[in-house]
Amino acid sequence: MGYYVDVEQNVKIYVEDLNPAGKKAILFLHGWPGNHNLFEYQFDILPGLGFRCIGIDTRGFGKSDKPFDGYDYDTLSDDVRCVVDALGLRNFTLVGHSTGGAIALRYMYRHNGYGVAKLVLVAAAAPSLIKRPNFQYGIDKQVVTDIIKCTYNDRPLMLREFGDKFFFRHTSNAFLDWFFHLGLQAAGWATAAIAQTWINETLFGDLETVCVPTLIIHGTHDEIVPYQLGEIQHRAIRNSILVPLEFSGHGSFYDQKEDFNAILMKFVES
Repeated sequence: MGYYVDVEQNVKIYVEDLNPAGKKAILFLHGWPGNHNLFEYQFDILPGLGFRCIGIDTRGFGKSDKPFDGYDYDTLSDDVRCVVDALGLRNFTLVGHSTGGAIALRYMYRHNGYGVAKLVLVAAAAPSLIKRPNFQYGIDKQVVTDIIKCTYNDRPLMLREFGDKFFFRHTSNAFLDWFFHLGLQAAGWATAAIAQTWINETLFGDLETVCVPTLIIHGTHDEIVPYQLGEIQHRAIRNSILVPLEFSGHGSFYDQKEDFNAILMKFVES
């Protein structure tokens, strides 16, 4: 069941709500530059096993409205809170992949983890995606700068090149075409603005505020968000579990989808 939630004047967020009668709700926040369909291989399976699966299209992406601003982590986490309130969610598991993981962490900090019983970070872009003078992990700032430049000059080329690094296991050309078209559904300005947020913001303090059981899933071959960031998250978050996936890149939800689904379900039910 798909519908829209008003998050501010003239801005609506698209929500896909599968198996609303399910007793255990999981709210999925997708990574850049896709939309909720990135979790297709979770949505295909989990609702049939009794889970309620809710996917949000981040503003500017997928079927959501595409305003010219509002792509900072505060606003994006406020959008999530609007969806949580509209659906009356309580005691749910919040899953964030990549930038969605950063948004999930800001939600935990800014909204005191409202309604969240458990947190799952999947290749989360935190505490900083880029290297900084006092933080020598992550990727070089120039990589992000080049992504932004290419987004404005030739966004389809940028998406193709990004997709080539996203997965570790062999993917068919048809699958990569599908992934490419998910990225094309976003607005160019939103695509660039989120990348700029990777440069502008950090989440060091956000990590320290997480106080719910947390599962960290990270592919050891991730070329987008290096595995070391998952280790840093694990050290910073009390009561966290780090599960390395040895045959996964950035898209572990597809690279090792059967393992991913089993690990996620076990954590939610524990």
